[in-house]
Amino acid sequence: MSPAPSTLSEYASKRLLADFGVPCNREALVAAPAETAGAAAEIGFPVALKLCGAGIAHKTERDLVRLGLADADAVARAAQELWGRRRPEDGDVGLLVAEMVEGRRELIAGLVRDPQLGPCVMLGLGGILAEALGDVVFASVPLSPDDALVLPERLATAHLLTQPFRGDPPVDREALARVLLGLSRLAEARPDVVSVDLNPLVVRGAEPLPVDALVELGDATPAAAPPELAKDEALRQRFEPLFHPRGIIVAGASTHPAKFGFVTVHNLLRFGYEGEIFAINRDGADVLGRPTLRDIEEVPSGRADLIFVCTPNAVNVPLIQAAARKGVRAAFVASGGYREAGEEGALLEDELVAAADEAGVLLAGPNGQGVISTARSMCAQIVAPYPPPGRISVVSQSGNLVSSFLNYAVETGVGVSKAISCGNSGQTTLADYLDYFRADPETDVVVAYLEGLSDGAHFIASLRAFTAQKPLVLVKGGVAGEGARAAASHTGSLATDDRIFDGVCAQYGALRAPSVEEAYEWGACFATQPLPRGRRVVVFTTAGGWGVLAADACAAAGLTLLPLPDSIRARIDELVPARWSRNNPIDLAGGETRDTIPEVLDLICAHEEVDAVVHLGIGIQAASANALASGPFYPEHGLERIVAFHVRQDRRYAQAAREASERHGKPVLSATELVHTDRAYGNSGPRGVKEEGRICHPSAHRAVRALRAMVDYAEYRERREREPGGG
Repeated sequence: MSPAPSTLSEYASKRLLADFGVPCNREALVAAPAETAGAAAEIGFPVALKLCGAGIAHKTERDLVRLGLADADAVARAAQELWGRRRPEDGDVGLLVAEMVEGRRELIAGLVRDPQLGPCVMLGLGGILAEALGDVVFASVPLSPDDALVLPERLATAHLLTQPFRGDPPVDREALARVLLGLSRLAEARPDVVSVDLNPLVVRGAEPLPVDALVELGDATPAAAPPELAKDEALRQRFEPLFHPRGIIVAGASTHPAKFGFVTVHNLLRFGYEGEIFAINRDGADVLGRPTLRDIEEVPSGRADLIFVCTPNAVNVPLIQAAARKGVRAAFVASGGYREAGEEGALLEDELVAAADEAGVLLAGPNGQGVISTARSMCAQIVAPYPPPGRISVVSQSGNLVSSFLNYAVETGVGVSKAISCGNSGQTTLADYLDYFRADPETDVVVAYLEGLSDGAHFIASLRAFTAQKPLVLVKGGVAGEGARAAASHTGSLATDDRIFDGVCAQYGALRAPSVEEAYEWGACFATQPLPRGRRVVVFTTAGGWGVLAADACAAAGLTLLPLPDSIRARIDELVPARWSRNNPIDLAGGETRDTIPEVLDLICAHEEVDAVVHLGIGIQAASANALASGPFYPEHGLERIVAFHVRQDRRYAQAAREASERHGKPVLSATELVHTDRAYGNSGPRGVKEEGRICHPSAHRAVRALRAMVDYAEYRERREREPGGG
């Protein structure tokens, strides 16, 4: 049994921190009350006085701190009072005389070790309300200088640090970064340091200075060394049989339409898999009118690369071994009853993984839903749907969430390259799939769902390597059940699993979406739009209210609503009557003619100060056309002609948005609720956006959040490229 963690005194904690470049206020530790006045005089009045010992973790709660002592008499009286508050369990104590450090802002900084993600540095708003406020952010060790500089910007109250505050200047970013980098160096050098608490970190003018510190020691636990990731060519070769198999064996093919083995064969045939299919049914019964094989020994050698396993788990080890002898190099195991079923199932899973490892077979699953590769028209999956082809790859620790992402691919028309359900991740984890998708030339962006990690060091290494090249959008489940670490420090109690995971994602450029549907929307934007070059946005709308709400959404998202450049204003003045908004948001107020909207879209995108456009109101004309065309007066009274015109115009606007975006290399995000509300009549506006290969957002707020995700990733890539060696 490991010994209980121990704490260093405040004085010893600060001395340790000073060894790693963390500055502290001037102070002296004395052994008895009689020595305090002399120490205070040497430091200079006023001073703070504290009872100090390794057994005293939270001095404020025990009323063991006296502040602002202005002279020797005040120090002597306070020393006698504090000395009388000693407890036997405090052990050896002294009196800490410290320089008074006063400031209007108090921070907290610290260090904590996560069981999966390793040592992490924390920064937040501090003082006695640190836990009540909970405005803290984390980053994993080692911190780069850029990580340390950027970390304060991620606080919800970042403006308190980055802007002047009540007459004080912004916090010295370089000085704060030195504190954070010192904590990072300490974490690497001293694996026996379980946690560190600097609270408060008082900002004196612009200088952040720790005035209290607590270091907690425990068993030495060196952080796991980051693994050496495989090279691109090796990754492509390893995963080739899973995503590009020449032939597929379906073990456990069934004649019953409700069985996995039937559905898999059906989906492979239904969606046109290009390779050979070898269905194995122990009775030799035809499946979907096609003959089957009774045993895997009947499969011709070298004709199948992948086996899809739907058989009971008791037979799967010899099945994998036999498949390997036939030249199979990958297996997807849909069968359940493994680790998810308890201890006995875990043993069966270990045997399965060992057999696959020994045979040199890549094992996906077990207890997985399936694998899709649109380049091969391969739907080796036990459920629907099959998505249109595209550049998004999906990986999920939940099979039904794969289906959810694929449903959004079908709905939006922005397609998928590959999709995989991790199942239990017996051999191949989500991080392994990230490694492959990084090397996969058919993948531009990954959308992922995860609930937990089995190898945090591998995940961080894979994440960092992936986002250096491609965007990653994540949804994380299980957040409500996660908790904080038990620790003596405020840092420990603030370090929830989700806050630490969120910090690692932000540090390495992964984008956490609030929901499955928005995750896919963000992924679709990355797959089809250019990255923005900055935060300056123009909102172009056909109705004022939408524009106002979109402007509010931009402000809330930290995007800049660009003051309308004079050249754009002057040109629009030539195109429409004077009643238009003459500002950003641009509202033409119904003054547009046949070609105005395409021309204005191009005009906005062409301007050098514009980084992105949010286009609202597409589909209004088509909605009116649908109302006319579905009524009793159509097609008489000139309705047929005006309906055709309106439908054609909205289709043109969708095309114009895509063309202006591509011509000028800037994102143009289209949004309208008509993507849902006028679906029965097939509105040509949102339908046109889909036909142009892009996503039509159901609201301006959703479009703005997607744009903010794109901005965040673009800024992350820019920072990475500034790092030594280009990241």
